[in-house]
Amino acid sequence: MPNDPPQRHALVTGGAGFVGSHLTEHLLQRGDRVTVVDDFSTGRRSNLDRAGAIGGARLRIIEGRVGERLDAIADRPDEIYHLAAAVGVRLVVEQPIHTIENNVLETSALLRFATSHGVPTLVTSTSEVYGKGVRTPFREDDDVVYGPTSVTRWSYACSKAIDEYLALAYHREHGLPVVIVRLFNTVGPRQVGDYGMVLPSFVLRAMRGMPLQVHGDGRQTRCFCDVRDVVPALTALLAAPGCRGRIFNLGRDEPVTIEDLARLVVRVLASRSGIEHIPYGEVFPVQFDDLRVRQPDLTRVRDAIGFAPSIELERTIRDLAGEAAATAERESGVAR
Repeated sequence: MPNDPPQRHALVTGGAGFVGSHLTEHLLQRGDRVTVVDDFSTGRRSNLDRAGAIGGARLRIIEGRVGERLDAIADRPDEIYHLAAAVGVRLVVEQPIHTIENNVLETSALLRFATSHGVPTLVTSTSEVYGKGVRTPFREDDDVVYGPTSVTRWSYACSKAIDEYLALAYHREHGLPVVIVRLFNTVGPRQVGDYGMVLPSFVLRAMRGMPLQVHGDGRQTRCFCDVRDVVPALTALLAAPGCRGRIFNLGRDEPVTIEDLARLVVRVLASRSGIEHIPYGEVFPVQFDDLRVRQPDLTRVRDAIGFAPSIELERTIRDLAGEAAATAERESGVAR
């Protein structure tokens, strides 16, 4: 129709990852064209199968590192969502050089590109930026406290903090319309436990009747939010002009201990698995420093877009289990 609004073009870096693939699907469902840039180091092509079926020719996938492939984007995006980053505690601890360089250098390249074209940009950050925290719940303007540079896990927090400094600097110096979102333990379908993600690891072990391995004493608390609640909030935040140049916590604010999470998985899946505690020194090859509490203050995001997550953790657990069962069935069919 001649009076229809022009089709939006969204660029999603890391679009084959867990959160990125859900975001890509969401953008295609609302009618956008989407270009995904992903090097598939942790993202999976299978994550984009559903997006491809929905988008068809409206989905373009560019393989490679962000800084090396931005020149392959033929036309100016109307929006950019920057999700490409090193993910997972295990990957961070085992590959610190990759973590630091990937997070800082790729974000720097992306921000230069966005500024040169004047494109509204959302940068995903992490609750890790709060470091050891100065109070609970964490508020966006709190001070941050990190451990010593000899403890590798803090390199991830510092690299993401640099990303935030860069994004805000581009906003202040060049007027880039940028929004920063600190994600708190996003979970849901397509998430895997390969890089230290706790919930999919628990679900898979419970389904196999294996003990659920809880690191340390299990009394550390986290807040888990389903990706299907998170993704619509990302697009809403970028669409709101009053959110630009600001930082937002995004997640749930209902804490659960890791041991209680393990017990919940066992109960929801009616598993016979037990729970075993593993000292951190047996899990990570270098000195590891963990947080006891990680809980967001959601006042700012509620005020900005009325954020109210609705998917309960029990449903997320069941959906992860259903997906794992379907994957196992497909793989067994291929094996036969």
